[in-house]
Amino acid sequence: MPAPSTPPLDGDRTVSVAIVGAGFTGLSTALSLAEQGVDVVVLEAHEPGWGASGRNGGQVNPGLKHDPDQVERDLGAAAVTFSGDAPNIVFGLIDRHRIACEALQSGTLRAAFHRRTLAGLARTAAEWARRCPDVEIVDRETMAGLTGTDRYLGGMIDRRGGQLNPLGFARGLAAAAIDAGAAVHGDTPVSRLSKDGGQWRLETPTGTLRAEKIVLATNGYTDDLWPGLRRSLVPVFSAIAASEPVPDDVMPSRSSLYEMGDITVYYRKNRDGRILMGGRSVQREIDRPEQLQYLIDYAIRLWPTLRGVTWPWAWSGQLAVTADHYPHVHAPDETVLVCLGYNGRGVALSTAMGPELARRIVGGPSEELPLPVTEFRGIPLHGLWKSAVQARVVYGRIRDALGL
Repeated sequence: MPAPSTPPLDGDRTVSVAIVGAGFTGLSTALSLAEQGVDVVVLEAHEPGWGASGRNGGQVNPGLKHDPDQVERDLGAAAVTFSGDAPNIVFGLIDRHRIACEALQSGTLRAAFHRRTLAGLARTAAEWARRCPDVEIVDRETMAGLTGTDRYLGGMIDRRGGQLNPLGFARGLAAAAIDAGAAVHGDTPVSRLSKDGGQWRLETPTGTLRAEKIVLATNGYTDDLWPGLRRSLVPVFSAIAASEPVPDDVMPSRSSLYEMGDITVYYRKNRDGRILMGGRSVQREIDRPEQLQYLIDYAIRLWPTLRGVTWPWAWSGQLAVTADHYPHVHAPDETVLVCLGYNGRGVALSTAMGPELARRIVGGPSEELPLPVTEFRGIPLHGLWKSAVQARVVYGRIRDALGL
């Protein structure tokens, strides 16, 4: 889908709501607010979907990182229901706004190649099965039929999930928000944020925006615009390599799959028949397939028929990981909302949070959200995060290789 026109902010303007960040969170919130007649402006340092929203694996996964029983204990039953239904919200938006983003609600597979993780998947499946009919455990033979590889001992299928082209989806959300009356300004980084006379003042290189309320939706690209917020999360690069079209017997189900291991590998087969292999990356931008040879080699291990297939494309995006592996919602001021930290499940969760944040903005602090509003806390030794992440990736790959 072509990018909509999002020219830089030009001059000074006053609005009801200003949103910083044109990823899925910011764009979905803007769309919902504009549909309710709220005067809303989105400011983006680059273009809509430039960050991890447009540069991820395109997996639309239900749920949170933890199993539903634990989520219910930690956050409440509403968080379980909301996170499980998040893909339906995504695909509903795509249908309603006719967004061309190669969407398929073809299910999500969690795959186990160790007995340890297979036992955990059986527990997860049982917990979800008590809550909805769309989740079940599948055996080794079934997994082989769904994936075209005999690598897995078993898995769990969740039919609520699926896949899409993430950049196309981000651009489609931006276009829908603009059509509904929102303004989206690209190439407009916010350099300073301050409160002036009861209004927020957002300073940019090309103009100033004043707003009654603000939403900070910067996720893995969070800087020091709001003091202390950056230290509440760890930005982690995830990278994807994409192949030329492959044979039909490779990943015939077209479900989105992610492996249950110490270091997650995830992949899908898109509408064009290309395999998109993703996983944790070095902590810098990736733009060449040879930088991800380990993912390509792993694809050949899964499907030996891919030997000789070319991989023309590669990219990476910087997602946000929190200490408890839950998304975080903050309200550091009664006129400010912050939502970030999707821990690799941002396509569904961040999009679904948009209408919820909009409801809170319109209705005020008394409106309950499906995720709790908390104070943000700095992560200890945050300055060492790059070295720590890289060491954890190496350690996890060794454990997965040894079957530990």
